Amino acid sequence: MNSHPDETRYRELAQKWLDGTITAAEKQEFAAWYNADQDAPVDIPAEFAESEEALRERILNKINNQIFDKTSGGGRKTLVWLTSIAASVLIMLAAVAIHFHHKKQQSESFAARHQKPKVNDVAPGGDKAMLTLADGSKVVLTDAKNGVVASQGITTLNKTKAGQLVYEADQSSKTVSVVYNTITTPKGGQFQVVLSDGTKVWLNAASSITFPTTFSATERKVTITGEVYFEVAKNKNVPFRVVSGQQEVEDVGTCFNIKAYDDERSISTTLIEGAVKIMSGEHSALLVPGQQANVSNQGSDPISVKTVNTETVLAWKNGNFEFESEELHAIMRQVSRWYDIKVIYEGDVKPRRFTASVPRNVNLSKLLEMLRFMGVNFRIDGQTVVVSP
Repeated sequence: MNSHPDETRYRELAQKWLDGTITAAEKQEFAAWYNADQDAPVDIPAEFAESEEALRERILNKINNQIFDKTSGGGRKTLVWLTSIAASVLIMLAAVAIHFHHKKQQSESFAARHQKPKVNDVAPGGDKAMLTLADGSKVVLTDAKNGVVASQGITTLNKTKAGQLVYEADQSSKTVSVVYNTITTPKGGQFQVVLSDGTKVWLNAASSITFPTTFSATERKVTITGEVYFEVAKNKNVPFRVVSGQQEVEDVGTCFNIKAYDDERSISTTLIEGAVKIMSGEHSALLVPGQQANVSNQGSDPISVKTVNTETVLAWKNGNFEFESEELHAIMRQVSRWYDIKVIYEGDVKPRRFTASVPRNVNLSKLLEMLRFMGVNFRIDGQTVVVSP
């Protein structure tokens, strides 16, 4: 059998195939690798078009055989999933499944987000949110028509064709009465809002933001729960502050992501560009782009700072799940929020870490099918997913 191929190269070719940027020469290179040691060479493009399942099975068998050949000492053939080979297997399988799915859904990208699930399946989340006005009345933003949704003092609330809620303050008014609104997304929901100062906000599932409908001349301050991404409008004279649990973030005009779910061990703030100051109790830290600060939900420990992959952090905002050596329970917490499901564990489900990239607009069964190739079993029972060895 041929020697094991360079994983990095074939991961790159798989991604190019998925993106539609692969050249004819690269197709031949990929096909040559795939056809090596096959009983009957196949045409890769035809296989992609005709049978996702058949191609995935053949690729899995081929790479598994290569992994087993590389295992020293004989004995039981065990897949060690925390290796670059394991990552290669997953990337290949994901590329096959995603390419096939995209090919079938090219002209139905919007419909895919709202696709009707098959029996014993769960559809992905979508744009869903509830607006609570200053007087306590509520507006279901999911069903609200485009145009003026409400008025709050000198501020008009407009829902755009793109689905955003935009706060537009009358700048000529000299009378500013500060009142607060709250936007809340449920499990299986996400939403975008533009605040009165021009700051853009993205809310992930099971999240909320409380904010003044018009900012005063001396303060810009909001409170959040869950996960929220900010592109802050610059104003050197009035810093923008975000309160989340035991933490406060301050900046004057940057892009950053805050993940502050109650069921996570810490509040994570990731800086994309600019600079922010993190404050928690007696502790503080300054971040530069690419760094992430973690604050204990109890707020008593010092702030820890590390460098992270920002593309992975922002994958949710860009319509993907990105798992980079992610622990199984952490993955399933993300899955439970986006699909509005309950996750339970049966038997001895051992800790393991996964690496994968999957679109968020696929049905739950498709996501679990991809994860299943790494040695974990899943069963969908209504709105519950059972995880077992």
